[in-house]
Parts: sequence; C-alpha cells; structure tokens
Amino acid sequence: MAFNFDFFASEPGEQDTNALIQYLQQQHPETLARIAQSASPEIKQIITQNVQGLVGMLPSEDFNTQVTTDRENLANLLASAMMTGYFLGQMEQRKNLEVNLSNTDSL
Repeated sequence: MAFNFDFFASEPGEQDTNALIQYLQQQHPETLARIAQSASPEIKQIITQNVQGLVGMLPSEDFNTQVTTDRENLANLLASAMMTGYFLGQMEQRKNLEVNLSNTDSL
C-alpha cells in the first residue's frame, strides 16, 4: 500500500505540524495495508455507495462522465470516507458484541 502524505498538505511543510500524519508516516506499510484490508465487504459496500452518492453516479453505458475537483475538496472527500469507514467498523464491532452477548446464558 503506497500512500502519498503530501496529498493532504495544501502548503509545503504543512503536514509536519499534523500529528496524525506524522504517526502514519512512522507506521510500517504492511501494518497500514493490513488495517485497510480488515474492512468487511459490508463496510466497503456502504462506503462505496456513500462516495458514489456524494460524487454522483450516472450509468457508464449511457454517459461519459468526468469528475473534476481541487485538491482540498478531494482531501475532504477522502477524509469523509475514512471517518465513515472508522464509524462503520466500530458499529460492526458493537453489533457483533451485542450478538455474542445475547447468545450467552445469564450467569
């Protein structure tokens, strides 16, 4: 998994003050890839539908669409998708925990 951390900086050197980007830069690429791959197919489907809804989706067989945006808006879209993924992952864990707890007998 290759990630370009310069993508988020609107001014040169701006990422140096972002503690999260500094933390991500210190992580091993395999760790980041493993985390990215841990999303369930259900989460990936919801994020895909969300991004398509934000960008707009026309059938490719009838339309030749091209989306143009600037760096800041694309970064905001990426951040939104990441936060959605994080939220959905946490909700999926909560659902699984509730299901597991409901399947156990009372003590």
